[in-house]
Amino acid sequence: MRVKTPLFLTALVLLSFLLVALALPRGTRATLAGLSLGSGVAALVLMAFASVLGARWKLVESAFGGLDRVYETHKWLGVWALAFASVHLVFKAGMPGWETAAIIDLPSFLVRLLRQLSFVALMLIVLLALNRKIPYRTWRWWHKLSGPLFVVVVLHWLSFKTPIVLASPAGAWLALAATLGIVAAFYKLLLYPYLSNHAEYRITQVVPGPSAVKLVMAPTGEGLGFKAGQFAFISIGEPGLREPHPFTIASAGEPGEPVQFVIRALGDYTGTLVAKAAVGMLAEVHAPFGRFARPTQAVREVWIAGGVGISPFIAWLDDTHAGDLERVTLFNFQTPGRAFPSSEEVEALARARGVQYVPMLVGIDSTAFQDRFAQLAQTAGPDGLVVCFCGPRGLLDHVRRAMARHHVPERQLRYEFFEFR
Repeated sequence: MRVKTPLFLTALVLLSFLLVALALPRGTRATLAGLSLGSGVAALVLMAFASVLGARWKLVESAFGGLDRVYETHKWLGVWALAFASVHLVFKAGMPGWETAAIIDLPSFLVRLLRQLSFVALMLIVLLALNRKIPYRTWRWWHKLSGPLFVVVVLHWLSFKTPIVLASPAGAWLALAATLGIVAAFYKLLLYPYLSNHAEYRITQVVPGPSAVKLVMAPTGEGLGFKAGQFAFISIGEPGLREPHPFTIASAGEPGEPVQFVIRALGDYTGTLVAKAAVGMLAEVHAPFGRFARPTQAVREVWIAGGVGISPFIAWLDDTHAGDLERVTLFNFQTPGRAFPSSEEVEALARARGVQYVPMLVGIDSTAFQDRFAQLAQTAGPDGLVVCFCGPRGLLDHVRRAMARHHVPERQLRYEFFEFR
């Protein structure tokens, strides 16, 4: 059972407000001052755990069911942290009758400056994370400031006069969150490149396609182990390509064997990569990540790919250890003239493994898909059909509606978030 975003956020916020309420005099808990103080604590805690989620620790990834889920939660932690910080800024977090003291004494002008800077820091972090128009290279380097900026928020808490003493449950909660957040931030900033699981690879084959490219890389040393459907962060040692970027591994193999990536030009970084990738380039690969795996039990499997979302399914087809592929139907949604690898190439691979292949050059609302999907749902039964999806979020919404029309439960859907930013 994985940790889900709404429950995780709600638990952090409720615990923060509860512990703050216990630290306040009884008659002052349900006041705007109490709301402001609770919101400030909640904002700091959410920021701290956003930092923890951003460290890419394996334990955290396992708890959330995949790094894609981790980053989805990470985004919402930042959004809600900004919302609670705004409430904290608007209303005064103090009132007559409170016994207040700062944990560390700083000059009053510096305390005020830290208060303003902490809000600006949080606003900057969130806006940078959500603004998809910022070039990836610029976005990544600005986002590296989130760790030092979080320290500013912690200093604001330590220098702010508050009724929360460090020895209280609320103080211990804040100290724990702040410590975890700082450790995670500086691990990601300074230690991650050296301590994370990574290896050097060399590009051995470049196959160009329409606004896309297939890269085959061979390890220069021991290499990495991975499962079909997982993804990696690639950093190519060339100007303009050094920023690590996530790509699904479109092959299956053991440590030491080559890996394959199918990459489409969807932005500034991927556009540069598709144009400049060449045989002989060295790349640092951090892997494996992701929990997108085939179902172990199903009467029928439906695989639905959209665009470059075909990558994990190519890896599943390439996995020589995989069995029961005769129960699989693969729908491959591609824009005419932009399919890569070609539909014929994917079809040949699918038929060699006994998979029913259905190329889709029309919309998901077409009768070609709807009738075939209805037939599969009727044959397998709602609880016997498992749907595996990889593609744009808009296409996922249509898949959910198709499942609902045929009473296929949501729990029968497996998917990976297609975008991190």
